[in-house]
Amino acid sequence: MANVRLGIIGLGAEGGMYANFITEGKVKNMVIGAICDNDPAKKQVAEEKYPGVPFYDNYIDMLESGDVDAVVTTVPHYLHAEMGIEALKRDIHALVEKPAGVYTKQVKELNDFAATKPELKFAIFFNQRTNPLYKKVKELIDNGEIGSIRNTNWIITTWWRPQGYYNQSEWRATWGGEGGGVLVNQAPHQIDLLQWMCGMPKKVYAKLNYGYQRDIVVEDDVTAVFDYGNGATGVFVTRTHDVMGTDRLEILGDKGKIVVDDSKKVTIKRLKQPESEMSASMDMSDVMKLFMGGGAGDIFTEEVLDFGNVWGEQHIAVLEDFASAIVEGTPLLAPGSDGINGVRLANAMHLSSWLGKEIEVPFDEDLFLEELNKRITEEGKYPVRK
Repeated sequence: MANVRLGIIGLGAEGGMYANFITEGKVKNMVIGAICDNDPAKKQVAEEKYPGVPFYDNYIDMLESGDVDAVVTTVPHYLHAEMGIEALKRDIHALVEKPAGVYTKQVKELNDFAATKPELKFAIFFNQRTNPLYKKVKELIDNGEIGSIRNTNWIITTWWRPQGYYNQSEWRATWGGEGGGVLVNQAPHQIDLLQWMCGMPKKVYAKLNYGYQRDIVVEDDVTAVFDYGNGATGVFVTRTHDVMGTDRLEILGDKGKIVVDDSKKVTIKRLKQPESEMSASMDMSDVMKLFMGGGAGDIFTEEVLDFGNVWGEQHIAVLEDFASAIVEGTPLLAPGSDGINGVRLANAMHLSSWLGKEIEVPFDEDLFLEELNKRITEEGKYPVRK
């Protein structure tokens, strides 16, 4: 196969961006095979911007047309798993947008089916995994540069959304239409990166505010505490009502610390000896000297790496990684089966908030779905989920 013919399901902001990258020749080994959208107005848009590309208003028709080798699902979250399964059923490679689904039971169904089709490529659109900055952070952790992790702390509040954002579509910021708020819409990348770089927590306790600063029923403010099961802890804070926004990640290890500011700059502080050895060996004169501001350079070194802004390049990199896996058989940076981890962590935060207690991970998936369906029923706009 010289080029992968990609079917784009959903010609919105994301789907349009991917289509533009491909038509501009920015994605190696990939062309647009077809476009699908159930909005009649999108057909004219597609004909004007992508002349000659087949257009479908039903994704099943597109899957069975013979026009596509693979698809990307840029659609509401609840549809990702269903569309992924339908594509794989027809021997079509699937690149599922994030999150892989709203609840783990549906994502598990997708993963289980994908496992029966090992000859097909199944990926998830975690473009932040291609970000050189976060690849570097993961490499530092995996190589033991800061030792064993003791604490993680990510404040990611650069998701400001005004009321008009939520008012633009009826399905947005609803339990039945979107499945949640900031945890399923804006923050899945950071939730994935945390578990990808630092591992999955064993327990989660979360305080979520629903409709706190916006007229919505889902969460717009989140504070969660993680227990990694070995004494290490973490804090995750995200919200959509901070117009000034903060993006700061700290990962503390017993041999150093990594600090990421604005997803652009990484500061790496490496202790010259592990903290536990320092604690056991330093006398009080050394400690007082340190407290008074002296000797910091004697205990650690500091390295600063500036990565700048790589927006757009990450999305291209995911599409190229997917195409390369299909054409050349290279391993996927973000296998589709990984998508369940972030969904599980977001579900745990929701469930902790709903039940008012710490949640062990993994948790009772039927209980989560029961609680989600309670909220969908109260909302009264959509059918419950199975």
